[in-house]
Amino acid sequence: MNCKKYTYEDLLAIIEQLRGEKGCPWDKVQTHHSLLPYLLEESYELVEAINNDDIVNMKEELGDVLLQVLLHAQIGKEDNLFDMGEVVSQLAEKLISRHPHVFGSLEGISSAGEVVKTWEEIKKLEKKETTITESIERIPKALPALVRTQKIQKKAAKSGFFWENYLPIIDKVEEELEEVRIAIESGKKIQIEEELGDLLFSVVNLSTFFEINPEFALTKSLEKFINRFRYIENSAFAQGRQLSDLSLEEMDKLWEAYKILSKGR
Repeated sequence: MNCKKYTYEDLLAIIEQLRGEKGCPWDKVQTHHSLLPYLLEESYELVEAINNDDIVNMKEELGDVLLQVLLHAQIGKEDNLFDMGEVVSQLAEKLISRHPHVFGSLEGISSAGEVVKTWEEIKKLEKKETTITESIERIPKALPALVRTQKIQKKAAKSGFFWENYLPIIDKVEEELEEVRIAIESGKKIQIEEELGDLLFSVVNLSTFFEINPEFALTKSLEKFINRFRYIENSAFAQGRQLSDLSLEEMDKLWEAYKILSKGR
């Protein structure tokens, strides 16, 4: 096994060689756009490693995310647009600018909440935003819809456009659910889609009020679903049957049985 310790400079040289004339056929043809799926995939794999407290995989996935950054920077260099040095320099400049309580003369900041507020105020000045709407429109459309929804709601809340307690939000969820029922009865798919969107927006409002990340909440529910589904299928196998052999009523009973079982753990 190679025990050599590679440096940041070695890594830059490796990426340049991979993209070079005698480099890798796959790496050479990549573009900013073709790499997008890999950037998303590697980011989510890093999230999973962090959630699992998997330090070994965390190091590997951090490297994979860094690889995507380096590839984009190398492509930028080849196109004479920017290089990794500029990416690093711009990041350093931003960090210094947005931490005046550390690198400047600003005093009186002692909590994480105050840091976030200062960061957003400086960011607003840098982006020359004059309205809340401009700030909302700058939130990337490429974000997962649940994440983007919550970010938009938080921006709107800063202007006072938000609920003071959770009860009206629950009322709104129930109101939107009723509108979904009416849309379904109309049989118009476009209307059903619109009302389902409104319902989801209201549910995220509830998450925002309680400072719960809706993406993480849904991910946990998905894992719970998979565990319960596995129990139903394994129960069928234990009876010498396939899952398709069970009636919906039998599946539902097993589902409820696992709910009770898992709560007792």
